Amino acid sequence: MAKQSGGFRIGDSVRVKPGVMCPDFKGLSLAGWQGRVISIDEQDDDTLVGIQWDSVTLAAMPENFIAQSEAEGCDCTEIGLGIEELEPAQARDNAADAQRSARFVESNGFWMDMGEQGKRILGVIKGTDPDDPWEALEAWEEHLRKTLTFPFDATVSEFQEHGPLAEGDKVQALSIEKTDETMGVMIGIKGGWRKRRFPLCDLEVIPRKAPAYLPVNDYCVWFANR
Repeated sequence: MAKQSGGFRIGDSVRVKPGVMCPDFKGLSLAGWQGRVISIDEQDDDTLVGIQWDSVTLAAMPENFIAQSEAEGCDCTEIGLGIEELEPAQARDNAADAQRSARFVESNGFWMDMGEQGKRILGVIKGTDPDDPWEALEAWEEHLRKTLTFPFDATVSEFQEHGPLAEGDKVQALSIEKTDETMGVMIGIKGGWRKRRFPLCDLEVIPRKAPAYLPVNDYCVWFANR
């Protein structure tokens, strides 16, 4: 039988009572936030209830709270509150919905913690499924097709295990060719006398003041950390 305390069982939906403030984020009211009981810790004078926020609460969670939690290494998708701070509630989703939303929030929090570049990256991938890398790659291809103006100059920024190009070689980027599930966005380049396809994630635009520098660098940082 699931553990029960004060009328709550593991898996029950609960809502935070009015007047309850977040213990880890000054000035943030948790009143009305809702989730499911995932643990019950009965102590001598108090009972601490672990809650996983539901998808509705996660979708409305303030971005600055998510960003601070990420910066401090805290999990903003869960919380522990005293049993007296909670009341029973009707479920607004199912556990799978909540877990999927939690992965969205965790993914967003990672990029929010990267400052202005993280905000730009999040602007491209926000709304894509963190469990579906192809969806994010398609978003990047669409963004880069709208943003980049060809041709532009670049250097090979990563060690090349195979092929005629080496790290530091200068090339000219000519066009976006396709998106590959493993190599990411592939572009047509000209290096020396020959044209070929090459992964954009292995290039750095030159000079840094070139219009293509920021969008390509944002993509490369995302690709390395996806």
